[in-house]
Amino acid sequence: MESANAQVRFFQQLKSLLPPHLAMVDEIAELLNISNDSAYRRIRGEKPIDLEETYKLCNHFKISMDQLLHLKSDAFIFSGILKNSTGSSFETWLENVLGQFQYVNGFEKKHLHYLMKDIPPFVYFQVPELASFKCFFWIKSILHYEEFKGVKFSFDDPRYAKFRETTKKIIQLYNQVPTTEIWNIESINNTLRQVEFYLEAGSLRQQDAKIIYDKTEELISHIERQAELGVKFIVGQEPGPNPAEYRLFVNELILGDNTILAELNDTRITFLNHSVIYFVATRNEQFNAVMYENLQNLMKKSTMISTVGEKERVTFFNKLRRKIHQRRSLL
Repeated sequence: MESANAQVRFFQQLKSLLPPHLAMVDEIAELLNISNDSAYRRIRGEKPIDLEETYKLCNHFKISMDQLLHLKSDAFIFSGILKNSTGSSFETWLENVLGQFQYVNGFEKKHLHYLMKDIPPFVYFQVPELASFKCFFWIKSILHYEEFKGVKFSFDDPRYAKFRETTKKIIQLYNQVPTTEIWNIESINNTLRQVEFYLEAGSLRQQDAKIIYDKTEELISHIERQAELGVKFIVGQEPGPNPAEYRLFVNELILGDNTILAELNDTRITFLNHSVIYFVATRNEQFNAVMYENLQNLMKKSTMISTVGEKERVTFFNKLRRKIHQRRSLL
């Protein structure tokens, strides 16, 4: 009887991981290659699942066997894409990001907490010039595409155009998710350093660098406007009906590491950044509870500058603009 109850709880946990529009019985039946009736019997605990079925379910839903069996362990299960793995490419990365946001938006209650080291990569997608430059950086210096060896940056390079449809979908989905971000004054440094590096390497013209600086300032001003209104929307537009909430905190002591904690109905997922643009994720309840508490403590020690704290907000964004102006004045 106890094992049947444990099995029912197991399937209840699996249900919490599915977007509301998906029927669990259909997912289980397809995954285990059984009928819907057989799937129902397993979900209700009337028929025990065997070890092979348990393995398939845990592997598919990325659940630790330790977690399933309530064993005490210091191990946490993470899943994701590794740099240089089979099929790893910029296109694959974009499709994975798109799939993650489609998944997140499948939940009625959703919220992202972002402990930032850099401006989120997908935020650049709404400014075409910045999207092209960041694509150049990721492809040339992170993914090391052979065809980009010795290539200089150009806004007119047609190779970036094939990514625009996907990047447009990503930013549209991202802007539908309520978000809390924790910033530091250093959060734009990486982009500024990338511009400086390519200038010194001869891979970027001064006139193009000036455009990138101008567009970075335009993006910063847009984020400031989002913080003022407390909602997310596309650069150059006004908030639409029922816009997603946007909360912005500034922490002067802690530089983030691009960790993301997603709250999806009653489930939490932590995404840890690695290899610059990649993330691995875990649904481990213990790990996510600690991460959530850590983020809450950081927010208590930070200054909220969205919808409130006008003086602090203006001061913070003026500091970011001065950083951009200093770099631009050297051209």
